[in-house]
Amino acid sequence: MPLSGAGEHHVATWLAWHGRLMVLSWAVLLPAGVLAARYFKVLPHQSWPAELDNKTWWRAHQTLQWAGVLLMSAGLALAWRNAPGASWLARAHGTLGWCIGAAGWLQIAGGIVRGTKGGPNDPRRGNQRSGDSFRGDHYDMTPRRVAFELIHKILGTSAILAALFAVATGLYAADAPRWMAVVLASWFCLLGALAVRWQRQGRCIDTYQAIWGPDEVHPGNRRRSIGWGIRRYSARSWERRWRTPRHD
Repeated sequence: MPLSGAGEHHVATWLAWHGRLMVLSWAVLLPAGVLAARYFKVLPHQSWPAELDNKTWWRAHQTLQWAGVLLMSAGLALAWRNAPGASWLARAHGTLGWCIGAAGWLQIAGGIVRGTKGGPNDPRRGNQRSGDSFRGDHYDMTPRRVAFELIHKILGTSAILAALFAVATGLYAADAPRWMAVVLASWFCLLGALAVRWQRQGRCIDTYQAIWGPDEVHPGNRRRSIGWGIRRYSARSWERRWRTPRHD
């Protein structure tokens, strides 16, 4: 039964595919990429800080975000070609959708221009050296890198939250079957529960420490982390948290 309670439900083919693409991108791929980046920079049984810069989270984040943005763009293209004359709710949904789409591409653009990495393990390390490390925007936490992290985290979080409203308004505008609303609401609750659990476990480790370790010889460890709920560890505190038996 549709959300309106009507006896039957008909939807245009383009609208059905628009909904599938947008849900796959904004309800599945992009949130999964955010969770990978936030909670899996250091894996629970990784021998950190002896083993640094595990790129599993980065590969997952990059793959999921690119796939999500590309599918989102295909979904937006369907709406752009077919949606004129829609209801006020559909127009409001469309405005929100275009804003979120722009945010998605701004995230991609920001990632491209975020600057250099640097650090002792930078593959470009060679003649341009200072002490035992290579200069880089991330390693030195230059204003460019600081601005990138602030914008990337704020814009990404805002876009994911706005996508919840976009999905909800899209379901109502299309008068979708009620089971879809139930499944999507349950899915978002599951993602929220996982985020809360991993946050409480202390998995949201600072990116800088995940890559270069906790030693304050690295310049980024001498400044505050950027973002909320981010944890920093010493080698001993990490060992106590993840190597000792836990009962939670």
